[in-house]
Formats: sequence, structure tokens, C-alpha cells
Amino acid sequence: MTMTKADIVERIYEKVGFSKKEATEVVESIFELVKERLEQGEKVKISGFGNFVVNEKRPRKGRNPQTGEEIVISGRRVLTFKASQVLKKTMNGGGPPSAARGTP
Repeated sequence: MTMTKADIVERIYEKVGFSKKEATEVVESIFELVKERLEQGEKVKISGFGNFVVNEKRPRKGRNPQTGEEIVISGRRVLTFKASQVLKKTMNGGGPPSAARGTP
């Protein structure tokens, strides 16, 4: 099962009591802010969840697998996520009980 942005909006609507429009605005604003910071190359750290980091990959030599011809693979920016220790513990059953796992 996959959680979508609409699912997040629905959960905020249910738990916080915002209207669906307000919940949508909050979720959109958060994602837009995170996206803007990552586009600027900044690290985004969410305590208890993890870190989003943009890394620069330099151009490198490679080969076309069909022809064997040597080519240059252009440099690019890649986004990585590293889960916090808290999130890792929770996922592996060592953290506080979670409603998502069906425990009270």
C-alpha cells in the first residue's frame, strides 16, 4: 500500500480538525518549502524522521553497453534520504507503539 499526499491531507483533517482546504494548504506549503530548500542545495533535517541531502555527482566516463563506445556521463544532482535512529527503531519494533502497525 502507498500513502499519497491526499492520504496525508485526510489524516491531518481527521486528527487536527482543520478543514480539508486548510489541511491541503498546510501539506502543500510544507512540501513546497522542503522542495525550495532542496533546490537551493540545502540539507533538510526533520527531527525524529530523517535528513534529505542533495549531493553533486561529477561528470564521469562510462561505456555504451551496446556498442562499447566510451561516453561521458554528465554531472547531476541527486537527492538522498537517511532515516533517523528514532525512525529506524520504530520501523524495527523498538520504538513507541504505532497506530499504523495496528497496536494501541
